[in-house]
Parts: sequence; structure tokens; C-alpha cells
Amino acid sequence: MPYYHKQGIIPHKRHTQFRKPDGGLYSEQLFSTEGFSNDYSLLYHVHPPTQIIKTGKPVDVSPKIAEEKMLSHRSFEGFKIKPAKDYLDSRIPVLVNNDVHIVLAAPQRGMKDYFYKNTDADEMIFIHEGSGVLHTLYGELNFGYGDYLVIPRGTIYQIHFSTANNRLFICESFSPIRFPKRYLSKYGQLLEHAPYCERDIRAPQNLQTLDEKGDFVIRAKKKGNLYDLHYGSHPFDVVGWDGYCYPYAFSIHDFEPITGRVHQPPPVHQTFEARNYVVCSFVPRLYDYHPEAIPAPYNHSNIDSDEVLYYVDGDFMSRKNVTRGMITLHPAGIPHGPHPGAVIKSIGKKETQELAVMVDTFHPLMLTKQALDIENEGYIMSWAE
Repeated sequence: MPYYHKQGIIPHKRHTQFRKPDGGLYSEQLFSTEGFSNDYSLLYHVHPPTQIIKTGKPVDVSPKIAEEKMLSHRSFEGFKIKPAKDYLDSRIPVLVNNDVHIVLAAPQRGMKDYFYKNTDADEMIFIHEGSGVLHTLYGELNFGYGDYLVIPRGTIYQIHFSTANNRLFICESFSPIRFPKRYLSKYGQLLEHAPYCERDIRAPQNLQTLDEKGDFVIRAKKKGNLYDLHYGSHPFDVVGWDGYCYPYAFSIHDFEPITGRVHQPPPVHQTFEARNYVVCSFVPRLYDYHPEAIPAPYNHSNIDSDEVLYYVDGDFMSRKNVTRGMITLHPAGIPHGPHPGAVIKSIGKKETQELAVMVDTFHPLMLTKQALDIENEGYIMSWAE
């Protein structure tokens, strides 16, 4: 839940007459999560946001499952996903379940002649390489290396890149993505012990009202199908809005690590939470400072969750042969820990410069056919002495 924010012009009272300079009414839209029972925003359009003039035939873009069940550590070379010119064509699901789809993308350009809306899932887009601007009906968000873009489901957006080589790590979340509850006061403010605060959360800016008639294509995803919806007016015709439900950006570089005298458990890295999974950020930090501390993580059993680690940059002292964009999957039911030699090597080290994103799911993940195409086979044997 972001903080309260507003842009543009809005009426004094909600659900009341709000008139244009010519005397006509602006069209109010409630944009809410979980029905009318949770966060929401109110947007005011020049034209009703319901004017669909044509629809296209659906295209199946659902993940193609290769393995539903497994009990084996796996590793994948994320940067082997081939670049694609189109943003949507570039999005490749690799690990999925009913709570979240983990997607890799290497788009060479953004969207020019269409808009996009994911009607089923919030999206968390981590920018590994590239920069640009996310355009929405709420305004604009500039983004670059290390940014998380969190986009509520149903948000119509266009993403424009200023770079040709872009690498994205995406979570499509079938429940709202929120700040962890333990970071929040009972009134919703981020508390003093949280590893980030509202100052770090970047809300949309530079709201532009585009009062244009025509044929505007919104590509909307629903239940694994992509539909072309043709609108009779520009979707970004909002003159003002306010509320708590809107896209925002947060940089992994603004995450303040929590450290201790001895090795801290993974929840200290938590950044977001959703239903049945969490997202964590591993950032440069000082190591444990007990005189006999072992900085390398201890062996642990994944009893309740599948652990996915996406390696961004830096030196990972607990792993061998790590490459940028690599994904490791350590499924529930089998223990894992540092590679042989990593524990001894870590003793006496003072800091790490690693950068990674972790997703822990509380229900098993399935592998897609595209994941098998980029797999490092034999990873499970990499713990052998």
C-alpha cells in the first residue's frame, strides 16, 4: 500500500458533480483492489473510460508447463532469453504457480502503437538493465537500473525505453503486492525499523491529459488470453486523481540492509509481500561482526517454500560460477546451503557487494518449456565435495 497521493485537479467531494469548463461533466472512475474493501483511487476522465468501439479475437499466451512436480535444485541462465523487439513478445514465463508467474524479458523497444493492461495480476517489474519512462493514466515514472516498478492490476500503461538492450525480471502477482505488515503501523505508515520509508517510494508525476478521439488499442490479458480492446478516446485523458492505489517505483539501491553480530535470517531482506509469496532484496552490506561469526549463510531446509534467487550483480560468496541474470530454484523438501569451500572462505570477510532479488513461494512452482531451454543441467550435483 503506497501513501496517499494526488495529481491534477479533483472536486472538493467525491461522487459529486465535477464540471468541465464547457459545463459538461467529467467522468469519475473508482479504481480499487479486492472489490470495494481495500485500497482505491478515484480518477476523473474527460471521456467515459467505457467507450469500447471494437474487440479482437483472443490470443493464447498462457505458460506452457514442462514439469509440474520436482524435488531437485535447478539453475537457469536468464540472459540466454533472446531479445525481442516487441515488449509483450519479449516476456517469457519460466516459473509459475497459481499465486505468481516469474517472467524474464529482454525487450529492444517499448510500446508505440498499443497500450497494455494485465487484468488478472499486479506486476512487479525489476529493471536489471535499461532505462526509460512508464506512462500511465496516473502520470509518469522514470526508471533505471535497480528499480522495482509495482503496477496494480487493471492499470493501462505504456513502457518506453531509452535504451536498446533491456533486461527485466517480472513477477505477475495474482494478489495485491504490498509492503510487509511488520513494517507498518496500524495506520499504514512505514515504521522506524523498516528498511525503507515513504521518501523512497516514487509516485507518478507529470500528469498529462490527452483529450484525443480515435482508435486506441489496449492489449488486455485475462486468464492466459490476450485481447485487443479498441477505445474511442485516449486512455490517458485523466485531469486528476487521488488515493492509495497507483503504480510506483522503488529502487533496490534505497533498501537499507539489516545486519547483526551473527548471520541474520532471510526475512530481514524482505521488501514486498503478497498472498503465498514474498520478495526480498539482497544488497551490498557489512557482514556479521561477532568475532567468531561465519558470514556465509548456514545450511537450511526448505520445508515450507520454494526459493528463487535472481542474481543481479556482484560477488556471491555462497555460490560458485554465478552469472548475471542467473536464476536458482531450491524447492521445498530438500536442504540447501553454501557451496563447498564457501564457509571457510567467508570467515574474516567484512562486507559483500552482492545484488540479488529473491522470491519465496509457499506453494510449489512449475517449470515452463522455455525454462528448460535455458537450464544449467547438473546443478544439483554442485554441492558434491
